[in-house]
Amino acid sequence: MQTLVLLLMIVIGFNFVLKQSFRGMLYVAVLALLSAGFVALLWPVAIEQSKMQIAQWLASPDLMLDTSVILTVDVALQMWFCILSADRLNNVAESRSRKVLMAVLAVFPGLLFFGVLFSLLVAVMFSFPGTSFALLGYGFATVVMLCIPLAVWLIKKLLPEESIRLELLFLSNALAAILGVVATVNGRTAAEAVGDVNWKAFAAMVALLLVGTAAGYGLRKQIFKRKYLNNN
Repeated sequence: MQTLVLLLMIVIGFNFVLKQSFRGMLYVAVLALLSAGFVALLWPVAIEQSKMQIAQWLASPDLMLDTSVILTVDVALQMWFCILSADRLNNVAESRSRKVLMAVLAVFPGLLFFGVLFSLLVAVMFSFPGTSFALLGYGFATVVMLCIPLAVWLIKKLLPEESIRLELLFLSNALAAILGVVATVNGRTAAEAVGDVNWKAFAAMVALLLVGTAAGYGLRKQIFKRKYLNNN
């Protein structure tokens, strides 16, 4: 379980850095400064934690479910940003509300990244016993402030094409969602199986799925028809 959580933290951190590659370096510098301030303010809280307490948190099904909900919201917003950015790259016409939504999603850093920072801060405190807690806290804050802009710059150098970075961000968030589901299960099922099938509920679900599919297909057809008429 700890290995799975560590992998999820790595993916969340990578998504954060990759998302910031779509912003200017001034915004990245401000966000790095805020992240460093977050670490500097919370090191007194980090020293109050213990390895046993963290292990209990990871083994708690309720806490993992709550974390999975936050992760789902985070992933949904990041994927929404990817879809809107792809439309912008394809020169799709944008309404005023769509532009406002795009601006909000563009500056949204992610909900769980700061949780990852706090976990790393606790790990740093455990890794250097006998060292001043204040020195470790402020030192780690300095590392965060320097590493975030450097990592964003490196991503831009390695992947200069914005379309490739956008696709990678979408796929990486999908991986984070899958890891979140696996971490939520944690060796158990969310509900017990039953012997009988409620055929009425099943039929209602199938009917709702068919109606929604037909409505979505019709709406998509009308949108393409209007775009075709406008272009001609």
